[in-house]
Amino acid sequence: MRSIAAVCAAAILLAGCQSVRDRLDGPQANPGPCPSALSLYDAHRLVEFRGEEQLLRNVGFTGEILNVAGGCSYTDRNASPIDMELAVRFAFGRGAAAEGSTHTYRYFVAVTRTDRAVIAREVFPITVTFPAGANRVEIVEEIPTILIPRAGADTSGSNFEVIVGFELTPEQVEFNRSGLRFRVPIE
Repeated sequence: MRSIAAVCAAAILLAGCQSVRDRLDGPQANPGPCPSALSLYDAHRLVEFRGEEQLLRNVGFTGEILNVAGGCSYTDRNASPIDMELAVRFAFGRGAAAEGSTHTYRYFVAVTRTDRAVIAREVFPITVTFPAGANRVEIVEEIPTILIPRAGADTSGSNFEVIVGFELTPEQVEFNRSGLRFRVPIE
């Protein structure tokens, strides 16, 4: 039994060495990391209210960004742009005050210099149709190409962030910042 374990351990060790060697001798990876892809906390969810009071019975349509994932490639080692692709997983809901079964949400994708300034920002509509009897729908939205300019060949993707969020009113931003959540009472 010990000899089998020793053979397995040796195989794993050699496989690890081979993959390291492949990385050194094989095709070169990106010359730098991809930009971070994330959702903005203040804009990662949307709650629309019908009426003045922020009550559960007044909730219309809702949305939440569940996950943001990105991948990138440096097209060459010169100062060419970083070509990034993005996938955003959304959850959408229909509250008691929602009217209709179709709603169009608006979300933004912004490219920023890390903790500095917005380089580019674009707003996208996403129309959601809730099937009969469904009050929640999840959708993955893909953005195949985001070109991020670089000043020089040594400018790394770590200098940039790609941020996603919902287009919100000032009241919706304040609601998100307050940390309020609706809890369903258990009776």
